[in-house]
Amino acid sequence: MKIELTTRKKWKSWLAISVFFLLLAYATYAVSSKSAKSVSAASLSFITVQQGALDVYSSAYGELISAKERLLTAPALGKVAEILVRPGTKVTPDTVILQLFNPKLEQEVSESRGELAQQQAQREAFKYEQQNARLNYQGRIADIDAEIEKAQLELSVNENLMGLGVASKIELQRAKLAVKQQSNRLAFEKEKYKQFIEMQGYQLTQRNITVSRQQSQVALLEKQLDDMQVKAGITGSLQTLEVELGQSVQLGESLAKVGSDDELIARLRLPQQQADQIDINAKVNIDTQKGIITARISRIESVVTNGSVLAEAVLEGKLTSNARPALAISAQVFVKHQTDALYIPQVAGLRPRSKQSIFIRTNSNTLAQKDISFGELSQGNLIINQGLTLGDEIVSSDTSDYNNFKLLSLTE
Repeated sequence: MKIELTTRKKWKSWLAISVFFLLLAYATYAVSSKSAKSVSAASLSFITVQQGALDVYSSAYGELISAKERLLTAPALGKVAEILVRPGTKVTPDTVILQLFNPKLEQEVSESRGELAQQQAQREAFKYEQQNARLNYQGRIADIDAEIEKAQLELSVNENLMGLGVASKIELQRAKLAVKQQSNRLAFEKEKYKQFIEMQGYQLTQRNITVSRQQSQVALLEKQLDDMQVKAGITGSLQTLEVELGQSVQLGESLAKVGSDDELIARLRLPQQQADQIDINAKVNIDTQKGIITARISRIESVVTNGSVLAEAVLEGKLTSNARPALAISAQVFVKHQTDALYIPQVAGLRPRSKQSIFIRTNSNTLAQKDISFGELSQGNLIINQGLTLGDEIVSSDTSDYNNFKLLSLTE
């Protein structure tokens, strides 16, 4: 009995060892089968790493917008009586967009004109009153001049009689006194007349101010009435119309918006990662699908929205035939110039600003997976930050079926 138990234990030990080696052999085969794979070289395509000066551009998207925009608002309380132009229509400064109606405003204009006419008539009547008052003063001065002449004549007669010894001395003194009194009276009246003229000037100025104020009121009301015919004000196209026929509007309420067609700017959404590297006046190439328009960055906002930063670019080049407000565009914005950049042409599957494992030719018969760090994509060229050197060849065709293999053997 003891010998049989020993024999059975040895048999079980050999069986366990045999299973272990079988599993080890299978694992080794499995690992070796994933470490290398034969691939036909003719089924793959390659690109070579290049090096040299490269202008780095950032891709951006946006739209063209009007450089000049005009918001049309209600000049007064009114009702939309007529709509003459719809959005998208070309307009000139004198194009009437819509007509507002306000009978109360028309009445106010009529009353204001009547008040102005009344004040102007009162001013003219006042001028005649002033003229009569001046004539009365001038008449009194003329009377005093006559009295002076009379007194001087009597003085002359008395002086002659005094020389003949006929007139008395007291009569001569009386004549001299009369001349002096009348002369003083004349000087006083002339001074009063001067002050009276100045006072009349101030009175007339007050009347003129009243008339001018009323003229301004009439002009304001007339302009409001004229503005009830809402005009475009600029050359371009009607972009929005915010009211309907029969709608009542308040003073200052938005009615429509007009934008220029020939004077455009570009509104761009820059990637947040590159916005802080882009300078004002940076060059921009705008693609409208019908050509390229050159531009310059004029403004960059600081607020980040959904991973992008808004910027504006002033167009410098000639507009393409399809350029218009709200046209969707793509753009390349200059970021920087690299004098010694490593790069490859962009191919499908390689992503900018990412780390990826790709196959690299290590010799004529072998490909090996390697982790590569990519930088920016600029005008079809993908910059390499780390992992490759000048002259390296990488597989540009789809190798997703071989991602589980670290090495690939090339066959003819």
